[in-house]
Amino acid sequence: MMDAETMVLPRLGTAEAGVEDPWGEGHGTAPGRPATDTPGWRVAAWLVPALLMGALGVVRAGVPGLRTEELATWGRATSSWRDNWSTLGAGDATVVPYHLLIRGWTEVFGSSDLALRAPSVLAMAGAAALVGRLAARMFTPGTGVLAGVLLALLPTSTRYAQEAQPYALTLLVAVLATSLLVPAMDRPGSWRFAGYGGALLVLGLSDVFALLLLAGHGWVVFAFRRPAAVRWLVAASVGALPGAALLWLTTRHGALPPGSGPSLELLAATPGELFGGTALGVVLLALALFSLPLRYPSAVHTAWAVVPPLALLPVTQVTPIWLPQWLLFTVPAWATLGAVALARARARWSAGVLAAIVLIGVPAQVAVRGPDGHQQATRQLAEIIERRLRPGDGVVYGSADPGGDGAGRNVLARYLPADRRPSDVFAAGPARVDGPLPVAERTDLATCLRGVRRLWVIRLGDQADPVRAIGAAKERALRSGYQVAQVWRPTGFTLALLVDERADL
Repeated sequence: MMDAETMVLPRLGTAEAGVEDPWGEGHGTAPGRPATDTPGWRVAAWLVPALLMGALGVVRAGVPGLRTEELATWGRATSSWRDNWSTLGAGDATVVPYHLLIRGWTEVFGSSDLALRAPSVLAMAGAAALVGRLAARMFTPGTGVLAGVLLALLPTSTRYAQEAQPYALTLLVAVLATSLLVPAMDRPGSWRFAGYGGALLVLGLSDVFALLLLAGHGWVVFAFRRPAAVRWLVAASVGALPGAALLWLTTRHGALPPGSGPSLELLAATPGELFGGTALGVVLLALALFSLPLRYPSAVHTAWAVVPPLALLPVTQVTPIWLPQWLLFTVPAWATLGAVALARARARWSAGVLAAIVLIGVPAQVAVRGPDGHQQATRQLAEIIERRLRPGDGVVYGSADPGGDGAGRNVLARYLPADRRPSDVFAAGPARVDGPLPVAERTDLATCLRGVRRLWVIRLGDQADPVRAIGAAKERALRSGYQVAQVWRPTGFTLALLVDERADL
């Protein structure tokens, strides 16, 4: 028997390329590209993405109305320090650190919509800079520029740069933690791992689910840098403790944010949620495949992108907590893998792909900056009421809707002055603006409605019948004394005006 001939594949890089550098990326420049390993390019690797992301993040950042979760942030930011600390013992404790941060921020910069979103703009700009710097370190400065620019061009980056929620900050700290892990693995030292552990501590406090990043980091450590495994385990365990404690407090009170099980429809929609459009998700996933084979730098980013979602899947089989935004911290890894592929192509091909990404993303970029760009037209809802308000008008909220009463009350408290709001007829006390805690409502509904000839009804979502399923007692009271005069459907809400038979429209 004769051995079969061995096929020898041609080397794609230079003669000096090794097993971990089959493309020769560390020993020269791709064909058709200028040399990028110069001081100017090393600065451009972080400066260009930061400036681009900052500019895109600022444009019309104050136009979209604050959505429900952002209104909760505003409510906590305008509450006392004591009230903020008290939520550790009730409700979702995982968001308390972020709310405390914004509480301090508003002391200095105020609580306008733009001011509330400014920390997210800064965080996303910083994340783009760190992505470029990390890619420049692990690949080439030219790849760093491409990686940071790709991240900045994604509509999702703009979307969360302009949201008063912890997602942009989480993304920034995830990039920082990975940037600190790489030198700690290459040159293990106590101080390096201490810095890495500190970044993980902040990561867990900003979003405990982002600690899924540890699954990707652990894979890289045990696959490539096993001698550093013990130090990594210690730093990871210590850094994750505060976030784990907040998660324990949250689950103790049964206050995990509502999510879904990973159905096929939800999984198929996740790329569109993460990248700002399904087509952009397909482009980045395709580019990521071309960034392989798994030399060490690519392996770091592939594990960062792929392992956390895989680690989350078995958890969702027990608890339905799948939310695409919890995986937002993986997007920088996908952007970097796409940049690696583009860096291997000729310059004109890379420019063409970037132009295509810009064109594909334009509709989403325009949409996220619209009045309903955050999927809820909260400011428009308030304007409809303000233009048509009459003395003596009352308002009723859908307390049976998930988060419905708090959301509607917060919208009016945010966007209408106190003397231009309809009376909250069922409220047993002053309206709250401090998040998901419900407002106590009176049970003597008939008495509350006495003398109220016009009622505004605010419901979450698109309700075919604005009164149906608003709450059994409320529905009976409203149907017995009122008729629907007009219905509006601003994005994310159903707003109706109800009048009794004696009222003039």
